[in-house]
Amino acid sequence: MTARPTIIVRMADAGDLYMSWRRVDDPARRGATALPGETVGAAVRALAEALPDPAVPGALERSLTTGDLAVADREHILAQQLSRALIPQGLAVELHDLHTRGIRPHLRIQPSPRVAQVPWEILAPDPALRLLDIADLSLLAPSGIVHAPTRAPRSWAADRDLPVVAVLDPRVPGFRADSALGSVLGRLTTPTPLTERVAEHLALNRLRPEADNPYQVFRRTDLDRTWLSDTLRAGASRLLYVGHVTAAVPESGQSENAELHLACTADTTGFAAPQRTHRPLSAKDLLLGTHTLHPDPASGPDLWPIPSRVALIACESGGDLRFTESLGLVAAMIHGGAELVTATRWPLPTDLAVQRLAGATHALPLQDTVCAVDAAHDQDDPLAALHSRQRAHLDAWRATGAVEHSPLLWSALATFAT
Repeated sequence: MTARPTIIVRMADAGDLYMSWRRVDDPARRGATALPGETVGAAVRALAEALPDPAVPGALERSLTTGDLAVADREHILAQQLSRALIPQGLAVELHDLHTRGIRPHLRIQPSPRVAQVPWEILAPDPALRLLDIADLSLLAPSGIVHAPTRAPRSWAADRDLPVVAVLDPRVPGFRADSALGSVLGRLTTPTPLTERVAEHLALNRLRPEADNPYQVFRRTDLDRTWLSDTLRAGASRLLYVGHVTAAVPESGQSENAELHLACTADTTGFAAPQRTHRPLSAKDLLLGTHTLHPDPASGPDLWPIPSRVALIACESGGDLRFTESLGLVAAMIHGGAELVTATRWPLPTDLAVQRLAGATHALPLQDTVCAVDAAHDQDDPLAALHSRQRAHLDAWRATGAVEHSPLLWSALATFAT
């Protein structure tokens, strides 16, 4: 039986996009090229125009109704444009050879900042094929973080029976449910796929926070950084966060300013500036802890020892790679001990937005995404489980063009592995 090959793909911006690739199992099979910057730039701009931008009025509705990721024919054209710009001939030949021999490789991609939001899964090297059809894909975590001498990685094999720590739509102090940092899941008072998933965890006594019923796990006011620290230090197999992330602007060059919004009040010690009566938990906090903030400081990994697997289901939580220095939330999680992190490339529409703006009245794509990621992270091969779910959506998208199966929703997910 032929072992599944791994292909490492690395990129760098320097006017043109410089790309190299190599087979881990056969180092002689390698290549390098420069892809024309104008072609790459045009494809990336076309993608950006299809994505939701909370800062632009009407952009969310446009992305869900008329954008290139919401209309099947136009999405296919975009996927082909991205493929022509980003898959060089030498790599395409290698992938074609493997596909014709029935071998599904694992592509481990380290994108440059310019192409950090590209959903590689949807690229169409052939009109009838997507990369997701012929390969598994993951993003390479920054090597400087992975190999940092102070990093203490956790092991899924050793910790898999420990509790799941879940921060699900926490109530942010000073912000109403319908405000900018309000509820992302809406009021959950009747059974849904997500509440049933939570109920299963509670029944096995493997969920933190503990609760009498699944509805008590959502919109809590006590899930602040102190609670998170105490709970993680007590031992955890996984961390699941569903809520708000404020990503730093790439032009700032300060990826460490990416912020998680927990239930922390403004008088909490931390590096991020308060917002109303709330202080976010930043990547800088997770990396540095209370260094320079306390006379007896503790490091970030000591305060928040991150478990083996992390899911950050929030707006652009995986935005690290848009920066030359990747020190955002994904890097902070890996530095804190994670070996695998699933995050998002761009802002995710809520279920309410999909229902009201796109007319998918019974769809719950955000809840379904949370359930799928949560279930996949319990598997021995979480990447295979996630890709299986994405391929099911891709098949449904091809067959129906229904917005709840649009790549705008499922290809936002990216998994970083060490």
